[in-house]
Amino acid sequence: MKHLILILACIFSFHAMQAQILNKEVFSLLNLDYPGLEKVKEAYFDDKLEVAAQELLTYYRQRTGIVNPFLDLNHITISETEQKWADDALEHTFFAHNGYQPSYNYGKDINWQYWPVKDNELRWQLHRHKWFTPMGKAYWLTKDEKYAKEWVYQFTDWIKKNPLQQIDPILYEVYDVNEVTGIAENVRFAWRPLEASGRLKDQINQFTLFLNAQAFTPAFLTDFLVNYFRHARHTMDNYSQQGNHLLFEAEYVLCAGIFFPEFIEAPNWRKSGTDILNREIKKQVYADGGQYELDLGYHLGCIEIFSDALKMAQENGYGDEFPASYTETIKKMIQFSMNVYFPDYTYPCFSDARRPAPFSQIRNFQRWLKLFPENEQLRYFATQGKEGKLPDELCHAAAKTGFFTFRNGWGQDATVMILKAGPKGEWHCQPDNGTFELWFNGKNLFPDSGSYIYGGNEEVWKKRNWFRQTMVHNTLTLNNKNLETTQSVTKLWEKLPNAQVLVTENPSYEGLSHRRSVFFVDNSFFVIVDEAFGEATGIVNLHYQLCDGKVDIDKQKNLLCTRYAGNSNAVLRCFGPDSMQMVEEEGWYSTAYLQRTQRPAIAFNAVKSTPEPVRYITVIYPDKKVKKSMKMSVSVKSATGHKMAIEVNVNHKTYNLGYELE
Repeated sequence: MKHLILILACIFSFHAMQAQILNKEVFSLLNLDYPGLEKVKEAYFDDKLEVAAQELLTYYRQRTGIVNPFLDLNHITISETEQKWADDALEHTFFAHNGYQPSYNYGKDINWQYWPVKDNELRWQLHRHKWFTPMGKAYWLTKDEKYAKEWVYQFTDWIKKNPLQQIDPILYEVYDVNEVTGIAENVRFAWRPLEASGRLKDQINQFTLFLNAQAFTPAFLTDFLVNYFRHARHTMDNYSQQGNHLLFEAEYVLCAGIFFPEFIEAPNWRKSGTDILNREIKKQVYADGGQYELDLGYHLGCIEIFSDALKMAQENGYGDEFPASYTETIKKMIQFSMNVYFPDYTYPCFSDARRPAPFSQIRNFQRWLKLFPENEQLRYFATQGKEGKLPDELCHAAAKTGFFTFRNGWGQDATVMILKAGPKGEWHCQPDNGTFELWFNGKNLFPDSGSYIYGGNEEVWKKRNWFRQTMVHNTLTLNNKNLETTQSVTKLWEKLPNAQVLVTENPSYEGLSHRRSVFFVDNSFFVIVDEAFGEATGIVNLHYQLCDGKVDIDKQKNLLCTRYAGNSNAVLRCFGPDSMQMVEEEGWYSTAYLQRTQRPAIAFNAVKSTPEPVRYITVIYPDKKVKKSMKMSVSVKSATGHKMAIEVNVNHKTYNLGYELE
């Protein structure tokens, strides 16, 4: 009896699939004169729509000449995590976001509007269907129809419950959950152009993996293609105005036009994506190779966008639609990345960047090396130094982007400071000009605050805004307020006999500018001169944020010594006005979404009651084992608007430092 029930269930399931309703709209969207569609066209004009749909499925299953460079069908693998996503999805437990684990269950009758935490990202990313491609991999490797049947069910259920309706395009950019209600609320999540375009690319992989499944019926194919067409047209009609969203959307529309050339509009899709990428690579990437959002995570993502689009075009015969300058800009972006990485291949969490796992970015260098096999510096990073050669210089300035690197080596025992002081960035950029991270001997001693979370309801915004505050970065504020202007100008980047020096200046507040001068002395320690000048008055605050661990603080000497386990520590001592006070502040940093770590944080505060500048001089001395008794002294020999000379004594050795601006 049990076996009979199982057989009947299988028969019912098969007939249910067969009973899917054919979507005849698809035939009006296809170029039936496209080579290979002759039998489809003949059946269609004979009014044999079921036959036409079957011939269309046969055509796609036998199609050659179109390359999907994002899947190697001869070497499909599935990770343990992906397998879990695929298996959980069978029970409608969908992986939407790393920050919300374990994943939520969306019900037997799937509720695509379920929103357990009012974080926009949780709702947006649900509609990215991240578990669909892992289900495809699971099917491809096992040929178990349960994955294909469930994918088809979820795919069609999503279409049914998330119809595309017109809303004001500006609503797609709204981050405040209280500003949009009713139908528009769901449309702005399910059909935001970024998510819609992402599905365009991901569905290329799903189409490739599931195409030969029994569940992939001719009727389902017609629904799939009509839905795909709507995604492409909707994305083109609602492109984001700027930034990485626009780049993602353009790449995915280009991929759609190349992978599905049978659509009448496919050439327009390809041209649209190509034109935008050719235009935006000139607009969004500065001459030094930095991407204008000033976020190293998104910089990396934009390299992937530009290079993936090029790869898709090249492998399908459209590579000449991208000029040589496009390729050269990708190279500059990669070169930029080399210089803002720490020895473990991580990078600072400036703005909304999240720290990658140590050495995980090697795979990017390996992928980039395939694009540019002649690049010996790329080869060095792709092989962890076993082959190739190092960049020509240790210290590096990307002055237009505003990223500066002080470095004395490339190994784990190196000292590396990366400082951010550039122009106004886009949405992901934070008001943090002048901030830095400092790596010493295998440890990041001054990690950036990060972003913790994106937008949502009032509670979510409160969490995000705490980490965005200027005062929780390694820089200077007036009355602990956020910077009013972020538009740093590089005044000097120069190699002195005993130091590399950077001078940068930001008009931080009305009536107050911040000049930060950094000396990397003897390739071993740092002297930072911060000057607040202008007519404004108030409390000038100089903030420093350390990593988690024990520190000794001596407020009488304005001195801090870290007491971390291992051989990565530092002494920090600040010299300033007689009235200066050292205070402890609340400190946290976040390297991953919804993860935060408490840490020591201090500020040096002094009253500015006249137009005279307030000046702080900080010595940061990294060492394996630091001593609180380390001798330090500083004296200012001369300081004018364009010239500075100071004498620093550390461990009985005297250094004369200074500069003269033009």
